[in-house]
Formats: sequence, structure tokens, C-alpha cells
Amino acid sequence: MVPRKTYILKLYVAGSTINSMRALNTLNDILETEFKGVYALKVIDVLKNPQLAEEDKILATPTLAKILPPPVRKIIGDLSDREKVLVGLDLLFDELKDSDYEMFRDKV
Repeated sequence: MVPRKTYILKLYVAGSTINSMRALNTLNDILETEFKGVYALKVIDVLKNPQLAEEDKILATPTLAKILPPPVRKIIGDLSDREKVLVGLDLLFDELKDSDYEMFRDKV
């Protein structure tokens, strides 16, 4: 059995707004369901740490960044569309089984 990758993620939020909390709750649900034990998440409040947002070129919040494994991927918004989050961050594709890949490939 091949060990699963470890994912390093950063969620940039602006305080405790509705969109920030929705993004955090949705992301926590996705991570605990799909990636239990194989991720590290850092939540960065850009109001408290604006220099981190500037260094990482974050222009809007909430923004989720997948740092590892490469390539770096970012998605902006409340993360309410679970599949879009997984595909947008290249998380879903890596977790497809070979049989799922064959079905997916046939549809493309």
C-alpha cells in the first residue's frame, strides 16, 4: 500500500466574518472527511498579520492555499462547493483510484 501524501494548507481570512467562518467550517469538514491525519492547516487572519498576506500575494479573503505537495494552488471564496475545492486544489485527482481514473478518462 502506497502511503498517502501529507497536505500543507493555509487559509487566509479577514477576522470572524460570515464568509471566513463558513470557509473554515467547510474546509474543516472536507479535511476531516477526506484527509483525516494527512494534513496540516494554518489559519491566518490578515487583519492581525497583514504582512503575511502581502508576502504570499493574497488579494482577497477567504483564500485557501495548498502549499505542499507542489504545485501551489489557491482558491478564493467561502469554499461552499466541495467538489470545486477538491478539484481546484488538485486534491481530488490525486485520491482517485485507478478504476475511477479509467472511468474519468473515458468521459474526457
